[in-house]
Amino acid sequence: RGIVLKKILIKILPKIIGTQINAMSLWSKKTAARKAFLIFCTPRGGRIKEDQKDFLDAAKDVQLKINEKTTVQTYRWEGTGPTVLLVHGWESNAHRWWKLVNVLQKQNYNIISFDAPAHGNSTGKILNVPLYTESLQMVSQHYKPEVHVGHSIGALTTIFHYYTHQPDYIKKLVSLGAPSELSEIMKDYQNILSMNNRVMKGIDVLVQQRFGFSVDAFSGYNFARSIDVPGLIIHDLYDRITPVEASRGIHKNWKGSTYIETSGLGHSLYQDEVRNHIVEFIK
Repeated sequence: RGIVLKKILIKILPKIIGTQINAMSLWSKKTAARKAFLIFCTPRGGRIKEDQKDFLDAAKDVQLKINEKTTVQTYRWEGTGPTVLLVHGWESNAHRWWKLVNVLQKQNYNIISFDAPAHGNSTGKILNVPLYTESLQMVSQHYKPEVHVGHSIGALTTIFHYYTHQPDYIKKLVSLGAPSELSEIMKDYQNILSMNNRVMKGIDVLVQQRFGFSVDAFSGYNFARSIDVPGLIIHDLYDRITPVEASRGIHKNWKGSTYIETSGLGHSLYQDEVRNHIVEFIK
């Protein structure tokens, strides 16, 4: 009975939260938008699990301060070859790369990763792409990697990072299962919580004021047009988290990109096949 009740609660809780936010918007659209956006940016998972500690503890490197509330933990597996920086996805941490790290170590790459804000051993309570991009810029400036490899929101972050900063030391980018359009992501979020359009308009104003762009303007498709280094884009046809159309669009606008569409590997793209593609591309 307890399991059944838990499943029911998980199913109806978003609607309850959405109803509260909708009610809040009747007297303050701004307050409702802030509440909704805070929930949107708050991960529920991604902290270090017991079986992940040894691998990450052995590789801990510097901690970099991003802002007054956030410090990110970096990891390093030293090698004499080119430096590769690995950027994980939502509610994950640097441990997700352990198999790729093992493969790259055998080829003597200098491997860097870090936990996103509010994930792993990093501090903070929220994460969004602009904050993740700011963190990536700090880490990149510190280590000067030749290659960025990103998964999911980490992949979109690497694309937005290059669009924003275009560092001359980056020679190649790898994107795994990237989302693209913030407008589509927010539409899904609206549907999950059943929020009204008044709240969504408030979120758009908040995003514009805080980050300098509208929800509609934040587009991986458009960011990809500015990338002038080779890219490897991999996305699974049956990805249930991010639609395959996202990477198809990014590839279309990214001159010099190679697109590989898998079938049945899911959103994680964690298989040997994917690692082999990555190693071959960055070789």
